[in-house]
Amino acid sequence: MRVLLLGVDCALGQALQSHLLRWGRHEVEALSFTASRWKSERQAKKAVRRAEPDAILDLRFHAANDAGAQLRDHDSDRSHWLAKACSRGDIIYFFVSSDRVFSGWQERLYREVDEPDAADEAGTLLRDAESSIRQACDSHLVLRLGQVFSHHGDNALTQFLAHFAEGGDIALPGTRIGCPVESGEAARVMAGMLDQVSAGAENWGNFHYCSSDPTNCYEFAEVVLAAASQYWGYDAESVRLALAPDEAPVIHRVLDCSRLRNHFAIKQVPWRGFVSAAVRAHYDIARQQEEE
Repeated sequence: MRVLLLGVDCALGQALQSHLLRWGRHEVEALSFTASRWKSERQAKKAVRRAEPDAILDLRFHAANDAGAQLRDHDSDRSHWLAKACSRGDIIYFFVSSDRVFSGWQERLYREVDEPDAADEAGTLLRDAESSIRQACDSHLVLRLGQVFSHHGDNALTQFLAHFAEGGDIALPGTRIGCPVESGEAARVMAGMLDQVSAGAENWGNFHYCSSDPTNCYEFAEVVLAAASQYWGYDAESVRLALAPDEAPVIHRVLDCSRLRNHFAIKQVPWRGFVSAAVRAHYDIARQQEEE
């Protein structure tokens, strides 16, 4: 299958491209986040025609975070343009969304059939993009991921490592609960779904994937700090984590992933097992940069 990968220049995109090229089951053409910010529907259609893909894998909303770019209504419009192009060209549209489409005000697991209720700008734009894709293209996959972390890019793990390097007291909330996903693990899931639809599976619609063990900011930081103390030459005792006094309501973004398991036989994996390798890779890159 020929795949047009949009937003390759984010941690998630690089992990997915590496995974797809390693196994060699699909031919990949990649565009950066900037290159896929078309100014008109005509430009988007030309890019799709030029690539002649069997599937478009759209990571633009994740790439925006790594690029530090502010998402706008036009980004949702681009999803609509792509969905129409896919419908006309008999192309599969695989859009990677996130748990941000939900407010997090419910304590139960969010299911695929639940109506997205996010009120913030990022969640609203994702919700609008999903809606336009469903309306315009029958052969679509929308995968909502838990918060993605990686050894590079702008994400919770790299942010914590930067704070740890500065030392001192760090107060973190315990009221934001979710199930983070390592970028390579997310790539494995996406590649598995792509393999199956390329073989003829018609499992269209919304799907969820997150790790199997809910956590909060404070607990995640504890695990990252424990791993960092093994790979970096600073005194871990100089960093003191504490739970911040937080009277804000609990935000509980935990996804029900049973539909993905039932349709694609993809099971959830705990996030803790990926932290040490991600921290080591982060510091390996830092050392290489220092030596250059």
